[in-house]
Amino acid sequence: MSASKEEIADFLASEFPQTKCKVEAVGENSATLSHDIGIDELRPGGTVSGPVLMSVADVAIYVAILGTIGIVPLTVTTSLSINFLRKPSAQARIIAECTLIKVGRTLIVGEVALYSEGFSDMVAHVVGTYSVPPKSVPPKRD
Repeated sequence: MSASKEEIADFLASEFPQTKCKVEAVGENSATLSHDIGIDELRPGGTVSGPVLMSVADVAIYVAILGTIGIVPLTVTTSLSINFLRKPSAQARIIAECTLIKVGRTLIVGEVALYSEGFSDMVAHVVGTYSVPPKSVPPKRD
């Protein structure tokens, strides 16, 4: 039922060509993405804009979900909460490390740690919930 890194990357290229996120890895209930930073991603003061960070986190959760339940296009964000922790580097890619913390039949919750590449301190922490169309998540095995 799960989708591979390549399948997800192809799906994103086809259905979300506007995203600048690159799928780096997809694991069981997890995903790692990167996003290059350029002048278009910066806000006054030389920092990465909040909407860019939120977008990267949102895509990271979506990719982790697709890697877990397969390509289910109508899986949608129902909530997204972000804590901005420190100023991201304007010269480094943003790295998103996502872990799904609950995979239910109709709702999936994930958390994302965002970093500036090359730095160990998180720049933001995100928690998001996605709604899954009925019958998309296989029943749990005991």
